Amino acid sequence: MLDATLYLTLAATTLAGLAIIAVAGLRGWNGWLDLKRAELTHGVEVSAPPSAAARIEVADLKERIRKLEAIAAGVDL
Repeated sequence: MLDATLYLTLAATTLAGLAIIAVAGLRGWNGWLDLKRAELTHGVEVSAPPSAAARIEVADLKERIRKLEAIAAGVDL
């Protein structure tokens, strides 16, 4: 009889723990959905494509990073 009580207690405890985890997960999911809805209704503005000068500057920075990584790796340019 002790075994049946033990198994019943373990099953009930496991079910309660699973229910708590499920409720917490669903609340988190609902909060995340509310955040995304707020972001969508806030009206995120789509910016214009970057200008040519900005693209050239980004390309220059990427080239500098590539050179610094080569120096760090010990490669002679």
